[in-house]
Amino acid sequence: MSQVINAERDESSSGLASRWQQYRAANPNTRTRDAAAGLGVSEAELVATACGGGATRLNGDWRGLVGELHRLGPVMALSRNEHAVHEKIGTFGKLSHSGAHGILLGDIDLRLFFSHWAHGFAVHEASPRGARDCLQFFDQYGDAIHKIYLTGDSDRNAFDTLVDDYQGEDQSRVQPVLSQLPDLPERPDEDIDAVALLAHWRALQDTHDFSDLLRRFGVGRRQAFRLVGFDLARSVGRHVPRRVLEHVAAESIDIMLFVANPGIVQIHTGPVKNLKPVGPWFNVLDETFNLHLRESGIDSAWVVNKPTRDGVIGSIEAFDTKGGLVCQIFGRRKPGQAEDPAWRAVLDSIVGAAS
Repeated sequence: MSQVINAERDESSSGLASRWQQYRAANPNTRTRDAAAGLGVSEAELVATACGGGATRLNGDWRGLVGELHRLGPVMALSRNEHAVHEKIGTFGKLSHSGAHGILLGDIDLRLFFSHWAHGFAVHEASPRGARDCLQFFDQYGDAIHKIYLTGDSDRNAFDTLVDDYQGEDQSRVQPVLSQLPDLPERPDEDIDAVALLAHWRALQDTHDFSDLLRRFGVGRRQAFRLVGFDLARSVGRHVPRRVLEHVAAESIDIMLFVANPGIVQIHTGPVKNLKPVGPWFNVLDETFNLHLRESGIDSAWVVNKPTRDGVIGSIEAFDTKGGLVCQIFGRRKPGQAEDPAWRAVLDSIVGAAS
């Protein structure tokens, strides 16, 4: 786990707002996330400089607010990490939750980890596409977890009511955040009980138990892949995610595509059709689903097999240089169903090529 220290910045809101204004004048098409990196601050800090103007700080009742999102009608939901952006147009379903964990099923399929949600804003923002209204949520470090953009079909009155109901008392233009220290290194491989790890992996009954398995053995995800046999995890080329998307698009194979950060997992289930590389990004540009994948950020990809009571379930998992999970791709299935043979054929072809 990462170590963190409290690092409130001394810079005034007017000083940061002035620097941002100058930065935007020099970079008129810049996005807030990129401007934050250029200015050496977090995205949440930049958004907060507009409080009292184009932004409204929300009160932190994340479960209550998320439970009301279905009232907005069709929206665009965006979740991302450093190298993958997942955008889905649809309507939110009803929230179910247990403690700090939440689930939203339906057009917009999310797994939410509210313990990481620290700051939220309603924002009227300028962008290269024109002015947009949205909700933006950030973690304790000021990094974006999730954003929700209104569309032409959204209920704007419901949005205004939601913002009024969840407006925070604090509308200051300074947003304190924590500074994150580098992640601690993985434990040495020789300290991991690889024999027991392998045995417990082979005894899995559900793919959702895999994270618990990693925690039990204190092992990193890629580290676990290295320590088990090729039949369970095999390293393949870093360009495999693109090849897989091209293959399933050509063969009309439905998939489940996951993009996650510590606060959320966003899932697309269905086909991908319109694929288009643009610069460093490989894109899916479908009517209700967009994926933007920065291929230069992918350091490795793996074919991973997990035994379950429904049979072996296989996936593609892509990682960055720090071991962060960029995206996962599964064949489309529901609990209680076996894996799609067409998807298994895709994985077998990838493994065969790697061999």
